[in-house]
Parts: sequence; C-alpha cells; structure tokens
Amino acid sequence: MQLKGTIAVKILAGTLFGLFALWFTACLFLFCFNSPGSPAPRVDAVIVLGGSSEERLPVAQSFAADAGEPVLVVSWTDTPGNVSADNFCRGTSFPSSSLICFRPVGMDTRGEAEVIGKLVKANGWTSIAVVTSSYHLPRSGTLIQQCTDAKVNMVASKPDLDSFQWLRRFVIETGGLIDVNLHPECTPKSQ
Repeated sequence: MQLKGTIAVKILAGTLFGLFALWFTACLFLFCFNSPGSPAPRVDAVIVLGGSSEERLPVAQSFAADAGEPVLVVSWTDTPGNVSADNFCRGTSFPSSSLICFRPVGMDTRGEAEVIGKLVKANGWTSIAVVTSSYHLPRSGTLIQQCTDAKVNMVASKPDLDSFQWLRRFVIETGGLIDVNLHPECTPKSQ
C-alpha cells in the first residue's frame, strides 16, 4: 500500500511540475519575448498607458516622432509609477492639438480602454498605436480592441524587472488575461 501512495505522490508532483513548466513557458512567450510586429508607420494617435511611465513615455515620444507626429495621448493617473507622464501633462498648456492627457475611470486598464474607445470615436481615428510594457501587451491589447473598431497597433516598451518581479507579473497578467476574456469591458457597437 505504501508503494502505491509513493507512486501516486510522484505522479502528482510530476504532473504539477509539468503544468507549472508549461504555464511558465507560455508566460515567457506571452509576456517577455512577445513581438507584436511592426506597427503601422502612420497612425492617428500614439497612446501611452499609465504606469511605468519612465519606460513607456520615451518609447511613445520616439514612435510619435517617427510616425509623423500624430496626436500623443497620455494616461494621467497621479500614481507613483506614472510620475514622468503626469509631470509631462502638468507641464503642457491646454488645449493642445498635439497632446491629450486623460484620467481613466477607475485608474486601471479597463478605464483606459473605455476612454480610448471614446477618444477614437470622438476624433474619427482609424488607426492608433498603444505603448505599454511588454508584459502588458496581451491584456491591454485585448481590452482596447474590445472598445474600438480602430486598428490597434501595440508597441512594447521593455521593462527592467528582476526574476521575482517577472514571476509576479506572470501571475497578475495571466489572471488579468483570463478576466478580460471572460468579462469583456465594452464592445465598439455600444459606444
């Protein structure tokens, strides 16, 4: 009897390890080594999602310069991870034809997706580029595509995370990706 119990424990441990390895490998490709492809060279707006703004804002500004200076849209959250974007918005005179700063409802990606959908519709944009950290591309891209009919080009900034921070992002983004697929934010028809 004890031999059968030992074998069962080994099988269970092997199965759990295999499932963890499969999930971890999928996360590496989804969140670390993802390559969204080349965004369209011309877009109506370049949008920077909130958080990690020291990493994201320079990528957005560089992309906007290369894309013929479309409207730059910045999520303004007054949160610790968004200081450089918030200061950028504070330092601009409004109204501005080249910059829109917005505060998302709920201060989260769902709120950002909702506002982006409304901005796209109000301005008649047909193509946008959205800049966010590589780990955030699948979830944020899914949410934004749920809220607009515009062509959504995702642009990755590369975060500087240690192993523990990556593992934490894997858990958060896996849960978030499951959530956005089970509970869509909005649909373009409802706007």
